[in-house]
Amino acid sequence: MKMGNEGKVGLMKLDAVQGVQAQWTEPYETYGEGHFVQRNAEMRRFHESDKTSFGFWVYLMSDCILFAALFATYAVLQGATFGGPAGHDIFSLPFVFIETLLLLTSSFTAGLALIMAYRGKRNLVLGLLATTLILGASFLAMAFIEFRSLILERNGPQTSAFLSAFFTLVGTHGLHVFLGSIWMSFLGVFIYLRGFTEANVRKLVCFTIFWHFLDVVWIFIFTFVYVLGML
Repeated sequence: MKMGNEGKVGLMKLDAVQGVQAQWTEPYETYGEGHFVQRNAEMRRFHESDKTSFGFWVYLMSDCILFAALFATYAVLQGATFGGPAGHDIFSLPFVFIETLLLLTSSFTAGLALIMAYRGKRNLVLGLLATTLILGASFLAMAFIEFRSLILERNGPQTSAFLSAFFTLVGTHGLHVFLGSIWMSFLGVFIYLRGFTEANVRKLVCFTIFWHFLDVVWIFIFTFVYVLGML
């Protein structure tokens, strides 16, 4: 007796359903309930990590747009001095070069901290984070001295459109370094208290990428604002 097409389709659907049931019941019978509890916990941690990474990259891309807008604004307004000083009148390249070395070195120590974290060396990680924090604070101190000197010389952001764009661009970068330093301080405390948990390592990875991003932004500032401003 030959089976019609509808009968064949029905058997194929039945086989598919039985295959799915076997796929779910066989591992349960083999490994037990505890295995599935562990698998579910792992899947939840994976999705949480994935959402954290996605949110961090969305934030970083928004920061790229922010700094791109500030750079574009500065490029348009850098010649609008309105009789006030230009870049070559107020910038000190040796001073800014020291700032750059401090930030570049801090980026290097932050990267080393991440490498040491993967090797499980907590004390070394804490020491490298402390070094990064000191270097970042030194960079901020020098930026504050520069801003203070300009304002005391009556070259503040209200003097001209050029200086308004300069203070906004460099100040925004400094604000990010300040917030990153606070983040780094709390991260160091978490690692000291809880060790290299999955969440702490994920936070350290995000922080290191963020700190390197600030380093790249500063290199653009140093090149296009300070070096080209001296020409």
